[in-house]
Amino acid sequence: MLLKTFGWSFAVTVIGLALAGVLWGWKGLAIVGILSILEISLSFDNAVINAGILRKMNAFWQKIFLTIGILIAVFGMRLVFPVVIVAITAKLGPIEAVNLAINDKDKYEHLVTGAHPAIAAFGGMFLLMIFLDFIFEERDIRWLGWLEKPLSKLGKLDTFSVVIALAVLLITATTFATDVAHGGGDKSATVLLSGVAGLMTYLIVNGVSGFFEDKLEEDDDEDGADDDEADEKKPAETAQLNGGGRGSSGATVVGLAGKAAFFMFLYLEVIDASFSFDGVIGAFAITNDIFEMALGLGIGAMYIRSLTVYLVRQGTLDDYVYLEHGAHYAIGALAAILLITIKYEINEVITGVVGVALIGASYWSSVIRNRRDAQGGGAGSEEKTEVTSGV
Repeated sequence: MLLKTFGWSFAVTVIGLALAGVLWGWKGLAIVGILSILEISLSFDNAVINAGILRKMNAFWQKIFLTIGILIAVFGMRLVFPVVIVAITAKLGPIEAVNLAINDKDKYEHLVTGAHPAIAAFGGMFLLMIFLDFIFEERDIRWLGWLEKPLSKLGKLDTFSVVIALAVLLITATTFATDVAHGGGDKSATVLLSGVAGLMTYLIVNGVSGFFEDKLEEDDDEDGADDDEADEKKPAETAQLNGGGRGSSGATVVGLAGKAAFFMFLYLEVIDASFSFDGVIGAFAITNDIFEMALGLGIGAMYIRSLTVYLVRQGTLDDYVYLEHGAHYAIGALAAILLITIKYEINEVITGVVGVALIGASYWSSVIRNRRDAQGGGAGSEEKTEVTSGV
């Protein structure tokens, strides 16, 4: 199972490191290896979040996530995205931006890091919305009950998470963006615009995918309720319901499933993009060669993809019920870090350690909960689970 899931990642690692050694020597090989580890450490929580979404999708879309999705992640976000940012911020054509990235690496690095406030605001707001919608949602299982229970009551207010996110954006723009660490000057307008764009992107992609997912569930319920009446339908009525030969209601359900899965796939890709922002920016502390960067971060992204599928197939999120909680808290921490880095430098090691620590704590809490249940205590009362399992 392990080899089957991670086989492609192992193969890409061997080929990638060998290619780095041939093209750039031992130094290039070391840089690519370090970048791979950096990407894995920064995006481990991404794998847990992705697994929670991917387990709702069928095997076909899981394969799409591992194939087309990885191409988007590696070539789109790790190679093309920084070039696009340079082209937009420096008002250059695509070819000029590519030439700059290859022939004037120092200026290219300066332009990408100069665009950090906009990137951080967009990614930070998108990730913050993921965290807020999770923490304000009413749920049966709570990790930090003393915090999650009162917040879930506040979440009953419509658009409360949006209001909080906008308040955070306003504070960020007026506090951290007036004298930024990257590029200097007042970036308040840029941060506000980019933050609103990140918020809108989340609301659109998440809203559309949620709409089709709910629609699919409603149609499944209706199909089940109509089964008993199906034999009483007249042929003409049946033909009319089927849209004049467009297929049975089962085909409609399949179509809706495809739409739901498609938008959930887009949602996954935007999440991955938001997680990759800090990795791409942080990679410039190690190298400003776009090809070394794409290769190293791409290897790490491949492992995150494989780990996501492994978590789904093993049912890890069902066995360790607090993992999703820990991952969402890690997302909240990453969102805060991204917004703070608009003005202050924060080492990528800190970002990675915070995420791993939160996921590790949630995993250990899950282990304690499972041991208690195995000893005959059962799930127990919700209040007891919250207090004894929380950290």
